[in-house]
Amino acid sequence: MKKYKILSIFICLFFLMSCSSSEEKQILDKDNDGIIDSKDNCPDIANPNQEDSNNDGVGDACTPLNKKPCENGMANGFPCKGYDLLLNIPVSTFGGGEGNDSWGWTDPTTQKEYAIMGLDNGTVFVDISDTENPIYLGKLPTATISSPWRDVKVYKDHAFIVADNSVGEDSHGMQVFDLTRLRNVSNPPQTFTADTRFTEFGRAHNIVINEDTGYAYPVGTNRNNIYKGGPLFINIQDPKNPKSEGGWGTDNYSHDAQVVTYNGPDSDYTGKEIIIGSNENEVVIVDITDKANPRNISKISYPNVRYTHQGWFTEDQKYFILGDELDELRIGINTRSIVFDFTDLDNPKEHFIYSAETKSIDHNGYVKGNTFYLASYSAGVRFIDIASIDSKSITEVGYFDTYPDNDDANWHGVWNVYPYFNSGKIVVSDIEKGLFILKKQ
Repeated sequence: MKKYKILSIFICLFFLMSCSSSEEKQILDKDNDGIIDSKDNCPDIANPNQEDSNNDGVGDACTPLNKKPCENGMANGFPCKGYDLLLNIPVSTFGGGEGNDSWGWTDPTTQKEYAIMGLDNGTVFVDISDTENPIYLGKLPTATISSPWRDVKVYKDHAFIVADNSVGEDSHGMQVFDLTRLRNVSNPPQTFTADTRFTEFGRAHNIVINEDTGYAYPVGTNRNNIYKGGPLFINIQDPKNPKSEGGWGTDNYSHDAQVVTYNGPDSDYTGKEIIIGSNENEVVIVDITDKANPRNISKISYPNVRYTHQGWFTEDQKYFILGDELDELRIGINTRSIVFDFTDLDNPKEHFIYSAETKSIDHNGYVKGNTFYLASYSAGVRFIDIASIDSKSITEVGYFDTYPDNDDANWHGVWNVYPYFNSGKIVVSDIEKGLFILKKQ
């Protein structure tokens, strides 16, 4: 009887050791390629031969093909600081042409992220949810002729696209594209058609959307129409059925604008819909809450105006950061951003002027949190910390230069930057080199 007990104990111990050994193997060799994890240069993906072509200690099977980290000031040949390159798709992939504007869309159902990029001959859509496996889904061709100026914004899962071109009476107008169509694209890339083409106006240089109110504001329209190139008011609450509700033409031609439902420090305008127009030689502030009766609040200019181009509020709506597109070129100064104090909308003031170390032309800039994301043509994208803006101090903390040739005042390189994805991915459109996706290290 005693012998049987001893035998039973040995049998139990054998099975326990076998189980333990099997579990230990699973822990030590997760990818079951015969190389224990502590010695495996790619422990999550099977690579039994341990190939490491660049001798960086990371197996080829684990080395991203598209991601190029910013190391020692460079990422795949591009000067950088603090931001990695996740993806670059050249314009040739999109059928050639030149790049211009860009924006982004997150599908509320799938949470997939899509980059939208304007070209001179149309608008392209790219699934960038997995930047190692991006999908170029297709292109919406221009409604008329090619144009170097195209602009796109998103509202209610629809893209609204304008272009600064015209062909007689047959002008571009506003294309409306239902972005949910991107969920089920077979055999990409496809050539898309617009869901709606709104033609109650022709050309427009930019389009602005207030997502709170459901209004689109094309700006930079025909100078000879009744609104003289000022913003048009288009109700897009039903995206596929836009409706005109007038416009504002008392001031100069509007090159670009921002429209907000105001929640800043000036309590006189809380809850009002306010447009801040960059109007070639000045900044104008207009209350457009009542579309039938817009009211001019104030306007302001600044020294050495050359071309008042585009600006953006800080998130507390206290300051407005403006770029002048021609001052670097025509005056010969370093890249300049004019910061206005909009604490009192009736009495805006210049707060201070920020001068960068580069001489490139600044183009479009956007604010997210305490960072000002500036598309700066030949100097690429500049990342500027604005946490101390109250104290008249902002500081460049990073950059990614897609045009390494020089940082001169010219029209090469980065046109636009979109920094609003929750994932932290940053969409960058480059005139010559196409679509870039970046991310902070």
